[in-house]
Amino acid sequence: MKTLLLLYLCVYVSWAADNLEYDDYDTAGANVNARGHRPLVKGREYYSRNRNAPPPISGGGRYRGRPTSAPVGGQKVEEKVQQPEAGGCSHASEQMGVLCPTGCELKTTLLKQEDDVKRVNKTSAVQLQSKTQNETKNDKKATKNYKKEQHAYIKETVDTVFPSNIRVLQGVLDKIKLKIQKLEKAIQAQKEECKEPCKTKCPIPVVSGKECEDIFRRGGKDSQMYLIKPDAFSSPYKVYCDQSTLNGGWLLIQNRLDGSVDFGRRWDEYRRGFGNIAFDAGKGHCETPGEYWLGNDRISQVTKMGPTEVLIEMQDWTGAKVQAQYRQFTIQSETSNYVLAVDGYSGNAGNGFLEGSLELFGENRTMTIHNGMMFSTYDRDNDNWNPGDPSKQCAREDGGGWWYNRCHSANPNGRYYIGGAYTKQMAKHGTDDGVVWMNWKGSWYSLKAISMKIRPFFASR
Repeated sequence: MKTLLLLYLCVYVSWAADNLEYDDYDTAGANVNARGHRPLVKGREYYSRNRNAPPPISGGGRYRGRPTSAPVGGQKVEEKVQQPEAGGCSHASEQMGVLCPTGCELKTTLLKQEDDVKRVNKTSAVQLQSKTQNETKNDKKATKNYKKEQHAYIKETVDTVFPSNIRVLQGVLDKIKLKIQKLEKAIQAQKEECKEPCKTKCPIPVVSGKECEDIFRRGGKDSQMYLIKPDAFSSPYKVYCDQSTLNGGWLLIQNRLDGSVDFGRRWDEYRRGFGNIAFDAGKGHCETPGEYWLGNDRISQVTKMGPTEVLIEMQDWTGAKVQAQYRQFTIQSETSNYVLAVDGYSGNAGNGFLEGSLELFGENRTMTIHNGMMFSTYDRDNDNWNPGDPSKQCAREDGGGWWYNRCHSANPNGRYYIGGAYTKQMAKHGTDDGVVWMNWKGSWYSLKAISMKIRPFFASR
């Protein structure tokens, strides 16, 4: 009997884990300290430190320094001739002539105008007095006639105009009802058409390459959407290349800017990639990047081609911007669950990947380090927070796929909160599930924009 009961319990737990959908579990009453980490509770839970992960690819770069452009002769700038300033109101220079009258001319003109005004005032006063007397006599007669006219007008309005207006308004109301019915049908038709996501159509530039640095060297120096083909065995695919920031060559692998794309996705979607690469803002090419995740397979492929650096740019809701840059950035293949390896930090956003959240201490801080972690989604738990326990999964609580530890100091793929500051009551599970970079804005501030860009690293850049 005990054996059957134990077998039934195992089958039920397995079934529940398979059928647990994103956000479909209740954490009410759970004792969770929602700060992006899960503080160690002595005697209750065991924290396992970061797994031994391979270091990022380093060494000689794929490229040498870029060739310098030939110097271009500068154009001569014509100097402005300073005009002498004579002061006062007479003139600035003899060549420019008189700018305005002298003081003497103004005095003569004003005296002449004063005499004219006095004569006009006397005439107007006499005319006004005569007119006032005539109007007083006529007002008494007009008042009696006005009362009779008003009485007749009111009677006509009540008997004729009001009923007519009511009929007209009833007709307008009927027409509005018909328009509302048509709009409801149109909305329903739009919903049917919009079941499938819309795809942006943009002309593909002629220039292409292995990645954005290769495209830059081939002449593609405009920031826009391009086709890349990292190797001969892979199919080409679309990416957005930033060719202006820090000398260009950046391949955009992640972008959040308006919350238009849901990042709470399954493992397969993060593996393939999702979102909108770029849009045409009316210039005939896709120069405006959209919200998207390039795809873990593609990110891994590009970073394993050689030494790669990553640039993470952030913006808050006041327009302030910071960045974090790592000179070495490698994502392993799916067989290792896309282990993250970074090194060589610089920037002013805070080194969350290697040091964790600086507002925490001891093991609480080490729980927020992302370096060496495997990728996790809500249907594939690879974090360090009690692996295998479906009620303790960072990706389920924190809104998106990421290299969660237990859980994060950075959460770029979290839920998008408009306005920045949010609270435990606003969060789905009371945890800091926003677009968070703790070392800049803390746990309870969701950034307006954040992007991740990669390019080949070479020392002579």
